[in-house]
Order: sequence, then C-alpha cells, then structure tokens
Amino acid sequence: MQREMSKIMSSATILAGGRFSGLTPLLAPRSVAVLGASSDPTRISGRPIAYMLAQGFQGGLYPINPNRTEVQGLKAYPTIADLPETPDVAIVAVPAEVAAPAVVDLAKRGVKAVVMFTAGFAEMDAAGAAAQAKMVADARAYGMRILGPNCLGVFDARRAYYATFSSSFDSGWPVLGRIGIASQSGAYGTHLYTLARNRGIGASLCVMTGNEGDVTVGECIGWLAENPEVDVIAVYAEGIREAPGLIAALQTAKAARKPIVMQKVGRSELGGKAAKSHTASIAGDDAVTEAVMAEFGVMRARNSEEMLDIAHTATRKIYPARNTLGVITVSGGAGVLISDVAESVGLAMPEMPPDAQETLRGLVPFCAPRNPVDATAQVSNDVTLVKTFTESMVRDGGYRSVLGFFSMTASSRRWPAIREQLNAVKAEYPDRLYVLSVIVPPERRQELEADGWVVHEDPTRAVVAIDAMGRYGAAFAAPPALPAPVVPAVALPPAAPTEAEAKRLLAEAGIASAPEAACSTADAAVIAAGRIGFPVVMKILSPDILHKSEIGGVLLDVADSGAVLEGYRVLMERAKQAAPHARIEGVLVAKQLKGGVECILGIHRDPVFGPIAMFGLGGIFVEILHDVVFRRCPFGADVAEQMIRSIKGAPLLLGARGRHPADVKALAEMLARLSAFAVAAGPRLASIDLNPVFAMPEGHGAFAVDAVIEVDA
Repeated sequence: MQREMSKIMSSATILAGGRFSGLTPLLAPRSVAVLGASSDPTRISGRPIAYMLAQGFQGGLYPINPNRTEVQGLKAYPTIADLPETPDVAIVAVPAEVAAPAVVDLAKRGVKAVVMFTAGFAEMDAAGAAAQAKMVADARAYGMRILGPNCLGVFDARRAYYATFSSSFDSGWPVLGRIGIASQSGAYGTHLYTLARNRGIGASLCVMTGNEGDVTVGECIGWLAENPEVDVIAVYAEGIREAPGLIAALQTAKAARKPIVMQKVGRSELGGKAAKSHTASIAGDDAVTEAVMAEFGVMRARNSEEMLDIAHTATRKIYPARNTLGVITVSGGAGVLISDVAESVGLAMPEMPPDAQETLRGLVPFCAPRNPVDATAQVSNDVTLVKTFTESMVRDGGYRSVLGFFSMTASSRRWPAIREQLNAVKAEYPDRLYVLSVIVPPERRQELEADGWVVHEDPTRAVVAIDAMGRYGAAFAAPPALPAPVVPAVALPPAAPTEAEAKRLLAEAGIASAPEAACSTADAAVIAAGRIGFPVVMKILSPDILHKSEIGGVLLDVADSGAVLEGYRVLMERAKQAAPHARIEGVLVAKQLKGGVECILGIHRDPVFGPIAMFGLGGIFVEILHDVVFRRCPFGADVAEQMIRSIKGAPLLLGARGRHPADVKALAEMLARLSAFAVAAGPRLASIDLNPVFAMPEGHGAFAVDAVIEVDA
C-alpha cells in the first residue's frame, strides 16, 4: 500500500511543473470525496465508490451522505465540513439545484477540483447556461476547477481512480497501457475505451469533458501531453470552444513527440447541428479545425476503428520522417491490395534494387521481388527464406516500415519457426517499424506484440496506420517555421473601405496591387489611363458596392481614351440603376495585367481560432472545385509557400506542361504579409478577399487586382 501511495504522490509531483499541472488534483488525485454517495453500487452516485473499492484505490475515499453513517463499507460523513481532510477532488452527483451551492461549500473547504456528473445546465436552455456560468465563476473565485457539468467523468486504471459512472466496467477492466483518451462525449469516450479493451489495446486513462463549462478538451490534451505515463493521445471532439488552450496543448504534444489522433465530428451541416445541441458547444468551420490539426501534425481518423489502429501503432514510438513501405507477402493478391491503398494515401513503396531482385530470384525463381516482395508459399517449405527475403528488404531496400502479410500462416505449425526468422531480422535492424497482417488467436497476438510487432488483421488498415506514423515523423522533424513578416499598425476605418482605400491599407503592409488611380470625373479617368498605359480596367468605386461584378460594375480591355469616356458613363448609369442609394466616389482605373496565373487570397475570422488565411487558384478552381487550403494566422513565407504547393492545382503555378513558372516566392510573401495584416488589424476585421491576384511569371511579382475588406462596426 505504501508503494502504491508513493506512486500516486510521485505522479502528482512529476506533473506539478507543467502549464497544465493545475488539472492534476482533478485527473490524478490523492483523495476523493463523493457528494451524494449511494450504498447501491449500481446507482450513478454509487458506481465510483464501488469501482475504486473493487480496484483498490489507495488514496482517501470519503462518501458524503447526511442520511447514512456508512456507505459500501466506508464511513460516511454528513457534510463537507465534517470530512477528516480536504480531498483533492469531489465527485458531485446531486440534483442541479443542490449542486451549485455545494460547489461553493467545496471551494470554501479548499477542494481543488470537482467532477460534476449533474446535468440540467447549458445543455438545457439559456437559464441553465446562466446557472452554469455562475457556478463556474464561483468555483474559479476560489481557484477550483470543474469537469463538466453533465459529464461522465474520468478514470485512470493505473491508480484505480474511477470518478465515473460508466457501465462499461461491468464487462471488464481497462488494459493497462500508454494511450490516453480525451473525449467531449461521455458515452462515446467510454465506447472508445471499451473498443480498445476488447482489442487488447492499453488505454488506461480516459477523461470526458461534457458541457465544458470550465475544463476543456484542449486542456485535457495538454495534461496528457505532460503526463510521463502517456505516450499517445486519442481525442474525440464535437466542437472546439476555446482556442488558446487547445493550441498550447497541441504545441506541448508536438514538442514532446507525442502523437495525437483525433476523431473530429461535425463535418456535415447536419452533424454540425447535432454537435451544437449535444454539448452546447460551437462546432465551427470544419475546414478551419482540420487546418489547425494539420498545423500541429494531428492525424484525423475517419472512424473509431482507424483511430485505434493509429493510436495502437503509435505506441511503438517509431515515427519515420521519410517513410517508405516495404512489403513481404505470401499472396500476390494481397500485395496488389496493399499497393493500391499505399498509393491512395501517398505512402511511397519504392522498388527493390535490381541486384537485390536478381539475388532473390536466384533463390526462388518464381518469386516476385520488386515490392511488394512475394516470397510465395515456398517459405513454408524453407522457413530460412523468410529471414533472407525480409533482411534483403530492410538492408538492401532500406525501407523504414516493413509490413509482412502472412494471413493464416501465422496459425500453422510452421509459424514458430517463421516467427523466429522474422524476429532475427527485427533484432538486427531495431530502428524500423515492423507490422504484421496475420489472423491469430488473442494469445498469439500478445506474443507477437511482446516481440515488438504491431499486429493488424486487415492489411489495408495496417497501411493507413503505417502512413500515419510517417506523417507524425515528418511533423516532429520539421524545422521551426520562419517568423511572420512585421507589418505596421493597422487602423481600420469605421466602415468597409472602398477598393482604393482597401488597397492603400494593404500597400502599407507591403501587399502590392496593379498600378491604378481613383478618379472622380471622366476627364480624370482619361488622364489616369494614359499615364498607366492601355489596356486598362475600369471599376465602380463605392464603399456600398463591394461585389462590383455582380452589377456589371467592372469593364475589361478598355483600349483608348474614347472607351474610357464611354466606360465612365456606362459605369455611372449601372451603379445608379442597381444601387440608387449607394455612395458613388467615381471610378477606379487600373492596369490590366496579362500573362499571370489567377489566384485568390483571403482572410476569414473564425469565431474560435481568429483570423484564418485561405489560398487557392481563381476562377473555376475556387468556385466549383474548392481547391483551397487554410492556415491559422500569422505565418511566415515558408509556410505560405507550403500552402501554395499543397493545392491540387499547384502544377499550374510551378510550370506544368511547359508553362513558365509563376513567381511563387512573391506570391508566398504576399500571403504571409496578408496573414500578418489580419492579426494586426484586430478583432474588427471580418474578412478580406483578394480576388483575383495575378501571380506573374517568375521574377515579375504578384499583384492584387481586386480587394474587398469587410469590417465589423
């Protein structure tokens, strides 16, 4: 018992120094009180006590119930004030009208954290939201943190801490391991844990945040990232309420080389609405959340099965930064299937070197040694071929990840000898990621896992998980990003500026536009066009008409002075008809650029993450194909160039089919400066559209042709 208590205290000490250590009393407590404790181990307020007693929690465990002197064999206390010591955490399982005053009493006693099972708050209505906000404010005034309300709690099997009423433990206890789960949904969080347990995957710790009135899923991720007993973090999220804590958590995990795999739901409009009603949280723009995940190397799982595949594979802690896959198989068909999946996810499968192929053909003339390396069923006749073929792949092919497809062979009488051959290669080259696709009973799977192999029955799922390890490796190995450009302070006008004023503001941040002039008369327009050089573009200039093309307010290919005079008249007439009450300041005359690639650069203020930059090609690519990329602002030119090169249409900028390459460096600098401008402009900036931006041929710059800035009052 003393050893176990020492272990608990040691963990608390280890976690004391991090940014998220304030959650340690909640997630790794030394003592627990249960408010509303029940003697019935099947009731919500009785299950936590029953679980901790069954598993041998070594800290103080204090039932609070004014109607009983004993609860489940433990001394019960009538009030919080009667407790013999101040517990680290209190589980609150009483009605909502009693819960809020109890929080104040607990806080006054010095309790540092509460797990609030109680429902009836923000998930209900506005009155519930107000009651929740007041309860959280009362707790915060005393330095207390609240998990929930309306949450399923937390458990840590390593220290037998079960502050939860989940019924999942009726069918078995967690498998000890190094995966931590953070989930906004209680039912789905324990669903994930149960799936992991049933597969023999070690997920010892799970925290479920419920309404997130106080403690957020981001903070829980951060605490798991700082926890030395956790190597891999699995997350189920419906909506992100608070960005700074999440960003700090993702930064912490990346710095610690702890992979995060997230199942983020709410992609669809219907799914987004369900998420809002379920947790009273903001689902936000799914594309923005995905961009933030990509920024920190978080893998997004499409389903729970994929999440556990990736998390389990990551526990090997081998993340090849330059990942390549070598496959040894006893089935040509499986090799084709594996190759298809690898190509679809972008996982490289280079061929074996020609001389190595010849050597292997000399041993088995009918083998297929390219990669996948089909050693054929001959390995069952001569098991030494397993080592020869696999070793050649690792040594000669240099693959960072190795997948062996042996299917039912792993259940044959020859398997122990084959296993010995495989392990010999693994022992000689321990720095590679080794995965097996085999069908074996649980006890044989455990043997292989103990040998250091990752076992997946389905080879296609294995490929997806292997690819994820390489993506983690690339994220962990990435050099520090360049700082964002420094731009002058931005003073936004009280209302949306005209195009000319928008371009002036952007020019101060170093964002260039085509030569142009604002003209209040037709004669001034003629003079400006002559100075700029024909052909020119003419546009309505009005702070009230932001989307000029929709009313015919843009004229292209204006070729001479006469056309300028006529164009001015036409634009004035169209503006008067389409927007009779709009303020018209004249016409903008601009140089018409030709020979560049049309792009779109934009800024959107996300309600959670703040300004988000967008890049894509103009025209059909953005309007129909939605070939765009997003990134949280601000960022440097290196990140901007990565964004530009990541879109499907990037070859049009990079010189595809003999085209002259566009000035990607200038385009990246413009995008980076736009990201810095967005931050400098502050919260009143609603959006920016630079559409189109012409990326001119290499060495000739990039220029915004149109600019719209929208501001909040």
